[in-house]
Amino acid sequence: MDIIGNRTLRDLLAEKVSLHPKKTFLIYENKEEQTFTLTYEEFAEKVKCLGRLFIDYGVKKGDNVTLHLPNCMEFMIAWFALAHIGAIMVPTNILSTEDEMEYILKHSESVLLITEEAYLEKFKPLRSKLPKLKEILLSRYQGGGYADKSLDRLMERAAPEIPFIPFHSEDVAAMLYTSGTTSRPKGVLISHANYLFAGEVMSKSISLSPEDRQLIVLPLFHANAQYYSFMSALTVGASVAITERFSASRYFKQAKRLKATVGSLFAAPIRMILHQEYDPADRENQLRLIWFAQVITEAQLKDFEEKYNTQLLHLYGMTETIATPLMNPLHGVRKNMGIGKPVLGYEVKIIDDFGNEVPQGEAGQIIVKGVPGRTLMKGYFNNQAATGEALQNGWLYTGDNARIDEDGYFFFVDRKKDMIKRAGENVAANEIEKVIAEHPSVFECAVIGIPDEIRDETIKAYVILREDRNATEEEIIAFCQSRLAKFKVPEYVEFVGQLPRTSVGKIQKHLLRKWHEEGIKSYG
Repeated sequence: MDIIGNRTLRDLLAEKVSLHPKKTFLIYENKEEQTFTLTYEEFAEKVKCLGRLFIDYGVKKGDNVTLHLPNCMEFMIAWFALAHIGAIMVPTNILSTEDEMEYILKHSESVLLITEEAYLEKFKPLRSKLPKLKEILLSRYQGGGYADKSLDRLMERAAPEIPFIPFHSEDVAAMLYTSGTTSRPKGVLISHANYLFAGEVMSKSISLSPEDRQLIVLPLFHANAQYYSFMSALTVGASVAITERFSASRYFKQAKRLKATVGSLFAAPIRMILHQEYDPADRENQLRLIWFAQVITEAQLKDFEEKYNTQLLHLYGMTETIATPLMNPLHGVRKNMGIGKPVLGYEVKIIDDFGNEVPQGEAGQIIVKGVPGRTLMKGYFNNQAATGEALQNGWLYTGDNARIDEDGYFFFVDRKKDMIKRAGENVAANEIEKVIAEHPSVFECAVIGIPDEIRDETIKAYVILREDRNATEEEIIAFCQSRLAKFKVPEYVEFVGQLPRTSVGKIQKHLLRKWHEEGIKSYG
């Protein structure tokens, strides 16, 4: 037996309710800065009521239910209500278009949709195309026209008694769709054991205690908020503060107001926070550390930690890896320009295209050892080919390239598919981006390879300038020439107002390539 055994999300919540029934569990701040709280006991009661309601609507063990919700209490209650009856949560991005939602609802075979009135219009034209979708229920609905679809009103009438439905720790609890780039999104199957494993790894990696409070400002439909922040807190009986949306100007004020001790961000939100006018009062917060992913500059790292009196821990993970297999140590040397060392419970290797481990210092693909359905994703829904490509002989092939230094720290190089092939040389876009980001006029940039008749590909940089700064294409290229080998220097630089991003701030390079192909010259 491993650390999880046959426990499920239902078992874990019941254990924490028995230990901390009256303790504040969730604190939620909506966009109007109103706060709402639930104790462990109150949360569990709402979970049972909604679970009963789902059963009344015909949701059975193994059924998929889509949540199209912003950050809210109802998202958390629905997640655990579905887990309580053995059903499967399919969380989606509220910014998804009608076409994107039609695909996910069809592909997931969802039988029920939970959303809000603000997003209802995008679903109305889809009802006739979705024969398996039984009903649409509305969260936080206060109007009269859809009163019979109001989740709150229906829950008030639902009986708290709920039948015991047996299921196993390796049964699927959620399906998280990856952001598609060159193809449609894939549904990543996450088991109960996966969630519990994530909570164990993440809580132990930062010595989380019941006195801690996780701050969630990233979208709840994303693995980061679910795995790292929420599950780590539930695992140790801590509390969670959730905001409806991320605000760069209010981040530390919210952290102070909600008495958060641990946070999680991506590189883009960190840059946004640094871009705000600095308020010295923000330094007086209780955040002892903030996990972060994706690359920022050394200057930005130092500036952030000094201004806000907190510790940054750079990590690496994917929806498919469950927890983070690589992280900078809490009690050790931090090399935050890198993505850390392997954490407890994971083995990580760097391999070449033939499956051989590469020598120290050389770049290769990151692969992670684990058990599908327990320490790694269970697979991709209805996609055996993609599952077989990603999971091979107990290893997850990530598609990301990295190198290892002499101390065993991993340094991210680039997405394998984002490596630029220039005249026989492999060029990491990430390396060029780091250099351009050091230019005093540059706020952010992204580098791609574009077709070239002679050299296979040449290099193009998209650059966002700081508001009060100017620079020319020639200046950026000259800056690179003094810091990079000739074959790594961009041939083209285009200045833009914004970069296309996923909901958690990742730059969508496939859209940049499309911009180039279509000759688009003006953005944002």
